Amino acid sequence: MKNSKKVGLSILVLIVLIASYMIYGVFLNPKSPRDTVSFNKDELALEVDYSRPYKKDRLIFGSKEDGALVPYSAYWRLGANFATTFETNQEISFAGRPLQSGKYRVYAVPEEDHWLISLNSEFGSFGYTEPDYEEDIMSVNIASAKLMNPVEQFTIDFVETNDSISLRFRWDTTAVSLPIN
Repeated sequence: MKNSKKVGLSILVLIVLIASYMIYGVFLNPKSPRDTVSFNKDELALEVDYSRPYKKDRLIFGSKEDGALVPYSAYWRLGANFATTFETNQEISFAGRPLQSGKYRVYAVPEEDHWLISLNSEFGSFGYTEPDYEEDIMSVNIASAKLMNPVEQFTIDFVETNDSISLRFRWDTTAVSLPIN
């Protein structure tokens, strides 16, 4: 009986240590810090919540066989840790398609010359798991561009020019800009 109590206590201590390490690494001191970017103009409010991984001398985009961190033709949560979310307070045009106000999970399937960017009604989940594709609201193909200067940390921002807004994704030597109106 004493041995089973010791084994049980040892297992409990191990579980607590593992859980503490995970909480510390994901919430308190993440290697990919969480960030929120916002755009506010007139009555329009847009927000993206995501985690920002670093390049750290790794191959970012490429083939799975070459060891790319984000392989072509595969699901990517657009960041790290939790699923990336996109929120709008009013109906907008998202890459030319109407989008109702709300909060969405946004993810991508990068290819060499374009990305398939999708909005999904499942938000608030951990990003390691792929979304339920039946819950996709829309998917759009957006051409990617090569950058002259590499971007070390994955960055999402809003870019305003004249009468248009773009949601821009940049990392390593790749950029994608998605028009919003």
